[in-house]
Amino acid sequence: MGLKEDIDIERLPRHIAIIMDGNGRWAKEKGEDRLFGHFHGVESVRNIVEGCAELGVQYLTLYAFSTENWDRPKDEVTGLMELLIDTIRQEVPTLNKNNIRLHVIGNFEMLPPAAKKELDDAVGETKNNTGLNLIMALSYSSRWELTDAVKKIAADVKSNKLKAEDITQDTLQKYLSTAEFPDPELMIRTSGEFRISNFLLYQLAYAELYFTDTLWPDFRKENLYQAIIDYQQRERRFGKTTEQIKNNTEQVL
Repeated sequence: MGLKEDIDIERLPRHIAIIMDGNGRWAKEKGEDRLFGHFHGVESVRNIVEGCAELGVQYLTLYAFSTENWDRPKDEVTGLMELLIDTIRQEVPTLNKNNIRLHVIGNFEMLPPAAKKELDDAVGETKNNTGLNLIMALSYSSRWELTDAVKKIAADVKSNKLKAEDITQDTLQKYLSTAEFPDPELMIRTSGEFRISNFLLYQLAYAELYFTDTLWPDFRKENLYQAIIDYQQRERRFGKTTEQIKNNTEQVL
C-alpha cells in the first residue's frame, strides 16, 4: 500500500506552495550544466501538478523564477526563458484536458515579450477551467510584491479613493498579486535548504513549513504525499492554545 492511501482526503491543505530548488545541484551531480537540471525539473512539475489535481487540492503555487534570478549568468537566464516558452506552449492542451486553470503572478515587465505572450495566451485559454488552480510565480519576489502593493495603496490614498485611517490587514491583502487566492496552508521546499527565499512572505504567516533533502528533479508524487501526511499530523493553532482548539472542535461536533 502506498502513501496515498494514508492521506485523509477530508483534511487536505486547500493551498500548497512549493519552492522548487535543487535543479542546478542535481545537474552538477550528473556532470551536466544547470539547464540540464531545469529541463528535467519540468517533469517534476508535471508529476506534482497531476498529483495535486488527482487528490483534489484546490490551489498550487510554484516558485518558478524569482526577481533575483535575473542576476544569474545570461546563458542560463536565456535558456530558462526559452524553456518556459516551450513548456507553456506544450502544456496548455494537458491543462485543459485535466480542467486545470493557470494563473501567473510576478513582475511581468521584466519578462521577454515572447514569454509574456505565451503566458497571456495560456492564461486566457485555461480561464474557464474549474479544477486545480495552478499559480506560477515568475519574476516574483515578496519584497517586490509588497513594495508594489504599498505604491498602489499610496496612489489610491492620494487620489482620495482610499482613506489612510481605513487601511487594515485586509486592505493590504487586496492589493497583493495573490488577492484572489487563499493563503497557503502548506509550503514545501526541496533540496535541503531551510529558507523561504523571498517567497510569499505575507501569505505564509500561518503556513506549515516542510523541508526535504530531495532535489527538485527527483521530487515525485510519493514525496508530495509524505509532505501532506506530515502536515496532517500537525496541530494548527493560529495563536490559540491546544485546549481552545480542542474545545472548539468538540462544540462543532
